[in-house]
Amino acid sequence: MAENAPAINDKKTGLITITIDGKKVEVKKGSTVLEAARQAGIYIPTLCYDEDLKPYGGCCICVVEIDGMRGLPTSCTTPATDGMIVHTDSSLVNISRRMTMQLIMANHEGDCLTCAKNQNCELQKLAAYLGIEEADFKRMRPRTRKLPVDASSPAYTRDMAKCILCGKCWRACHEITGTDAIDIAYRGDAATVATMGNLPVLFSTCAECGECVSRCPTGALTFKEHRQVTREVKTTCPHCAVGCQTYLGIRGENIISVRGDKEGPSNEGHLCVKGRFGVVDFVHHKDRLKKPLIKRNGKFEEASWDEALDLVASKLKSYKPSEIGLVSSARSTNEANYLMQKFGRAVIGTNNIDHCARL
Repeated sequence: MAENAPAINDKKTGLITITIDGKKVEVKKGSTVLEAARQAGIYIPTLCYDEDLKPYGGCCICVVEIDGMRGLPTSCTTPATDGMIVHTDSSLVNISRRMTMQLIMANHEGDCLTCAKNQNCELQKLAAYLGIEEADFKRMRPRTRKLPVDASSPAYTRDMAKCILCGKCWRACHEITGTDAIDIAYRGDAATVATMGNLPVLFSTCAECGECVSRCPTGALTFKEHRQVTREVKTTCPHCAVGCQTYLGIRGENIISVRGDKEGPSNEGHLCVKGRFGVVDFVHHKDRLKKPLIKRNGKFEEASWDEALDLVASKLKSYKPSEIGLVSSARSTNEANYLMQKFGRAVIGTNNIDHCARL
């Protein structure tokens, strides 16, 4: 094949070839320019993009220059086509990104040093990447619009003065959880993300699963517990038998946060309110039982597992099978629950079996 001959793509493979910053990239048909660039290891800054959500193109930070195409399209919404030539770092692209970023920063209120997202803020990192300083947007900053901070939720805080309207929160609420507790309200300069009737989170339909908070690129949505973790431990959520995979954020000897594992086959990184916020509470609760208890002289006393199991076995012998009932837990695995009912029916000989999830 001649050196300059066009690449031949097999229709059966469904692959196309595009050129990004002089580098040829082979991607699947239907891929966006942003996905192609990421596959090639080429950085394109984004704020509203999330691989778990549908392309939105709201922030206009990911614009690129494409030969033969007018204007600067957003790479996250532009389909890659065979033979396309893309420029991600041209002077025109960088001018556009800087202007857009200055407008976003002009409407973003917050002191980075006191913000819970400091050093973990996508807006902060992108401003540094583009070389944006306060002097670049201070002259464009309108008179500050005072917005109340909503701290009604026991799990997280909403500060809409720091919101950049990227749309990640309400899109996650709609596309992932199906709750639709929040959406864009009002128009123009008054536009903001709000609950139905602009009620505090505690009195809204919010399920407090934290999907929106985990995606927010700024300090608009922050967890009440926002200390930096020192290490993470991979484990399985103990709250039900679905088996969601999680990472526990550890600081010292305490669990301070939980995040979903994107590689988890049953949850793909998503968590419910119990999985994200319920673990820390009961693990470190002062009333948590850590050893079996046996009642002696009217009071519960700690005992060893062998002692407790021997006591249960001896007590069961004094009852007829029909007088024995078993109740299983949704916190056990499906396999453990199956063994429980098998033990009841085949070993003890009773059909008096129940499960707490029946409620």
